[in-house]
This record gives sequence, structure tokens and C-alpha cells, in this order.
Amino acid sequence: MGEFDDILKEFLVESYENLDQLDQDLVALESDPENRDRLASIFRTIHTIKGSAGFFGFDRLQAVTHAGENLLVKLRDGELRLTPEINDVLLAMVDAVRDMLAAIEATGSDGDKDYSELVRRIEEIQAAAGSDAEQTAAESSATDSAETDTERSEPVEQPATDHGSPGTAAEESAMGQQEPATKRGPAEAPTQSAAASASANRSGGGGHVKESTIRVDVNLLDKLMNLVGELVLARNQILQFSATQTDAAFLNASQRLSLVTTELQESVMKTRMQPIGTIWSKLPRVVRDLARQCGRQVKLEMEGKDVELDKSVIESIKDPLTHMIRNAVDHGIEPPEERVAKGKPPEGNLTLRAFHEGGQVIIEISDDGRGIDVEKVKEKAVRKGLITPEEAEQMTPRQAMKLIFLPGFSTAEKVTNVSGRGVGMDVVRNNIEKIGGSVDIQSHPGQGTTFRIKLPLTLAIIPALIVKSGGERMAIPQVSLLELVRLEGNEAKEGIEWVHEAPVYRLRGQLLPLVYLNEELGLTTNEEAESLNIVVLHAENRRFGLVVDEIVDTQEIVVKPLGKRLKGLSMFAGATIMGDGRVALILDVFGIAKRVGLVGDQDRALAELEEKVQHSEENTVMMLTVAAGEGRCAAIPLEFVARLEEIPADSIEQANGYEVVQYRGHLLPLVRLASLLNAMPSGDDPAKLHAVVCRVENKSVGLVVDRILDIVEWRPHMERVGTHPFVAGSTIISGRVTDLIDVERLLDSVEAVADTTVAA
Repeated sequence: MGEFDDILKEFLVESYENLDQLDQDLVALESDPENRDRLASIFRTIHTIKGSAGFFGFDRLQAVTHAGENLLVKLRDGELRLTPEINDVLLAMVDAVRDMLAAIEATGSDGDKDYSELVRRIEEIQAAAGSDAEQTAAESSATDSAETDTERSEPVEQPATDHGSPGTAAEESAMGQQEPATKRGPAEAPTQSAAASASANRSGGGGHVKESTIRVDVNLLDKLMNLVGELVLARNQILQFSATQTDAAFLNASQRLSLVTTELQESVMKTRMQPIGTIWSKLPRVVRDLARQCGRQVKLEMEGKDVELDKSVIESIKDPLTHMIRNAVDHGIEPPEERVAKGKPPEGNLTLRAFHEGGQVIIEISDDGRGIDVEKVKEKAVRKGLITPEEAEQMTPRQAMKLIFLPGFSTAEKVTNVSGRGVGMDVVRNNIEKIGGSVDIQSHPGQGTTFRIKLPLTLAIIPALIVKSGGERMAIPQVSLLELVRLEGNEAKEGIEWVHEAPVYRLRGQLLPLVYLNEELGLTTNEEAESLNIVVLHAENRRFGLVVDEIVDTQEIVVKPLGKRLKGLSMFAGATIMGDGRVALILDVFGIAKRVGLVGDQDRALAELEEKVQHSEENTVMMLTVAAGEGRCAAIPLEFVARLEEIPADSIEQANGYEVVQYRGHLLPLVRLASLLNAMPSGDDPAKLHAVVCRVENKSVGLVVDRILDIVEWRPHMERVGTHPFVAGSTIISGRVTDLIDVERLLDSVEAVADTTVAA
């Protein structure tokens, strides 16, 4: 019985694979119904399954596939032309076969479901090709011919990559490549097939072409991956120990061990990698069936089917991807008449793209449909009580689009078997985030919508940044890491600002929200630290800085799942064993961001912070600050600054009452800022002067200053202290009282030399 069970298992495995290919071939056949090669491949696949069903005694499976085979003969021989209705029946047959295979896998029998109605429908279509007598003769002739062809060609085609896989491994083992037992006696069938095989070998056929692949149980691969993970941990421990040794032979051996371990790790990980096409192969059938059900015309294009992902990632995104495709067809793409009324072609385009970017795999699902109406989304969310009208009013379009990920949300007007139940997109996002991925939306009303999914390549062994905080080591997956920032001295103390009670750091002109890891984990904080380490991370396309005590190093870590009692801790994604044998927790970047309100649409803290930051950013002005005389500071709007120059003192001349210099073939008037502000001169008499060349339209002037201080962002707030024709007001910048120079008015006063100004 054991050998028979193995043969049956092999039959099931290959039959499932062939059915997946049949789905694709039948859908593709609709656009090219005259493709005889594809029809022949489909026929051979059904013929093979029928023969195996007869051998195993699965009568229902044999009856359905026999009826389908007869119909395919009519199509192959040109007696019938493929129509969508005929294709519906053939796809229904494929589904019936799949159901019976599932029953065989579960119970050992092909089930007790009655498929007589399906067989009757198939036979009715066959009858349309002619009279019953003619049909019977044609079937007999075509089937005999097909069996003869198959018998003659099976030894050659056995190892080929033909989609139909005419000879399965089950048939090889059980029947010696025989034809179905339903047509010949068992003894006659091993004899004829063996003779045909021998004949093919003698004539140079491909009967002994070597297979390039073998099947390995997934559980065995998982076990192998775990063992490699343990080997990586042992390697890390040895490398840490070798750092304290001086024995040359030991060091060479440890380096060799590290090299071999790395190569073994990469090879084993490759065995777990699968092309994303393995799940995409089912989508043409999904799109085709759903489009017919919803009255849509949809063209599906898929790019990047060879992009590979770890099997665990593939399994995790299978359902989310299918749901998003169904949403695109049902919600996104309009009915043909609506598209034509909008000036679009009646057939909608649905595109799947997969590609590598920044160490991750990106999947984009794009349609050219109606797009997302953010006002409708907000209205529906308010009506369902998910947000308040006030919150809806303050939302940006991007925030409003994210509402579709809330539990219970749907824009469908009525509940159907496709949509409207408010279940789906929240599960999609949760499933993607569980594996360290993220999903984002871009939509333009009337033009279409694009969902962008970011996924890690693998979940087993990942590169990570090791940090310390409160005396504890922790790992941060590098896939979430953007950069590292270190602040020292006064900058560490004064560089942190507060926006509505939230700490932020200005990183290259942008406000970066900060999260102190010690505070979030309840660890001891070193108040006397003279430096600040900021790990800049991203979650859901939002940047934030994680403040830690120390940056240790980077290394590859083996991800171990948390125990059941710790799975509820949203700030941790797992654990790993370090080189010294101690456990380090792996931080969940998205979980941290969600905990502090930086992501998550249900938490309005982020929306408020974004609005405040955006408002503050919109009202900031970049200013160049300078020293002008004893104890005086001035600020010049950076938009008017053309260049910073050093001017030799002996090059200054006089023209029309102004100090000028010959500058790029023209005369540049100079204004000493200390004198302009009536400030005490600094007392220095330098050989070179610092000049800020300012320009407005066709006028330029050089403002002579003592030194350049900084470029800062300034939120307009100033006071008038006295009056000065060229000072717009005074404010506090970097803790010092600063005069704001009115550059435009100052340049207006230099009209006497306007014709001689330069194009800086």
C-alpha cells in the first residue's frame, strides 16, 4: 500500500499543477481561439488525467474528464469554435476536477457530488456540431487517433516542459507509461507502452532525458533552513571568540567556516525562493470570471513574473493579492458603457508589476478606472461612525484614502457576493504588515488607482542594525533603516525642538518626529549623555527618528518567533541569539510607530501632528544669518541671496557716491551692513571682505558683513522696535536678537546705479 500511496500522491501533485496551467491556457485561448498547439496541450492534459482516473478507479473523475476530452476533440479538429460560453463549461469542468482531486486527497475517493448536469451541458454543446451518429463516429475516430498519437509521442514528451505534461510520474510508476486502462487491458497496456518506449530510445528519442528538477517536501526545506540558521548563530559565536585570539591557524579556519556558512546559507535560501508567477498564474482566471460576473471588460497585463520571493512570503501575500485584484475589477474599472461615456476605451487595463527596489520586492497593482473619490470615502466613513465630521474636514486627501483600510469600511452601495461587506482591505494591510511589508495608495479621480506593496525578500535570515538602549541589546531590521544621525555637545542638547509637546529634529530642513526607545520600553535613561544617536526609520512611508543609547554594529541575524506569551507585544517582531549566546529582541518598526501614533488611521494623533508640521513648514522662511558690527546680528531671506564672495579690500573703488567693485565685467555696489544698521564697527581691518551678493530682478548689491553665521528656518514672527528704512523688524533666532533686512527696499534705494548692476 505504501508504494500505491506514493503513486497516488504523485498523481495529485502533478494534476494540481496541470490544472493551474489549464486555467491560464483556457483564458488565453479566448483571445486566440484558433491556437491549435494550445488546444492540443489542453487535450493531452485532460486525456492524461482521465487515463490515471481510470487506473485508480475514480469513476466520477473519469466520466467528467472523458466528456471534456470529447468536447476538446471537437474544438481541436475545428468542428466547434471556442466561444465564451464553451469556455465557461470547460472552466467548470476544470473546477470540478479540482474539487474531486481535493476529495481524493482528503478521503481517498473522488467524493459523492453529482456532476451529471455538467456532463449533460458538455454533451449538449457537442451535439451542436452535427447529428448524434456523425458525432459518435467523429469522437471515436478522434479519440483513437489521439490515443495513437499520445502512445507514439509520450516517451519523447515525458520530460518536456509542455504545459499539458502528457505523461505524469504517477503513470510512469503505476502503468509504465501506459495508455488508460479504460481502453485496453492492463497486461496489454504495460507491454505496448514499454515497446513504444524502447523503440523511441533506439531511434534517438528523448525517453531518458534527465530531469533538471526534483520535488522536495516543504517541511524538509523548513527544517534545513532552521539548521542553517543554527549554523549561522554558531558561526557568529566563533567569529566573536576568534576576535580575541592570535592563533593564525584558528583564525584561518574560522574565516573559512564563515565563508562556507555564508555560501550554504545563500544556497539554502535560494531553494526556498519561488517566482511570484506561481501565484500570479491563478489571477487571469480570477479576473476573467469576475469581469464576466460584473459586466466588465478587463485586459490583464503582468510584468516581472520571474521576481523571486521566499516561499513563506509568497504564501502570506496570496490572499491579499487576490483580494486587491478583485477590488480593482469590481470597484476600480468602470462598466464599458460608463468608460465610453468618459472617452475611454470600453476595455479597462489592469497591470501587475513586480520588481526589486532597495533590497525589497515591490508589487504594483494599477488600473485605469474611476479612481478613489476621497470625498465619498470621507462621507461613508462619517456615516459609519468611523470618524467625526470635524476630523473628515481636516483630513488631507492622502489620509482620507487610507480610510479604506479601516475595519468595516466599504464604498460599495450594496452587498454582493463580491463586495460590500466591509471585510477585506483591513485584513490585506494586516497580513502584509505581519511579514514586515507595507502598502500604499496613489489615486487620481477618473484616471485610476495604484496600490504599491513593499515586501522583504525573506523572513528567515535578515541583515540588522544592533543597538543598545538602557543596557539592553536590540536588533532593527535594515529594511526599515534610512540613515544614522549623531548629535554631540550643544547640538545634542539644543538641536531638539518641540512642536505641540512632540520632540522633533530638523534634518536637512524637514521636521523629523523623535521616539525615545528608553522611554517607550521603560528602561533607564542616561541623563548625562553628551551625545544623541538617532536611527532614522520609515514605516508606511513616514519617517521618524528612534533615539538609542549606542550604535553597536550590523550583522545578519536569524529570526526566531516570540513565544505565545509575548506575541501580543506589538513593539517586537521576534528574537535572535547573538554571538555571545545571549538573546536580543528584534524591534518591530511599524509596531513602534503605531504605538506612538505616527501611523494608523484610527489614531488621529498622527493626523494632527502632520497638519501642525505641514502648517509650520508652509510658513517657514529660509534665512541666512550674519554678524554685522559689534554684537549685532542680521538675517537675509535666502531667496534673495545669489552668491557669497570674498572681496579684496584694495579692489574697492568709488562710483556715484557708492563703494563699488568690478564684478564679472560689471560694477557691483557695496553696502556695509554695520554702517547701515548704525552698529559699532568690529574694529577689524581685514584684507578681504565678506560680501553677500543679493539680487532682485535686474538689480544686485553686495552686503558687506563681518562673517557668515548660519542658514536657518524661521517661522515668521517679528516685532517693530523703533524705525529703520531697511529693517523689516526684529526677532529671536538661535537665541539672539536679529534684525531682518528688507532687501527689496534696500535695492530700490540703489536706483542710481541700477543700469550698472550685474547678473549674478
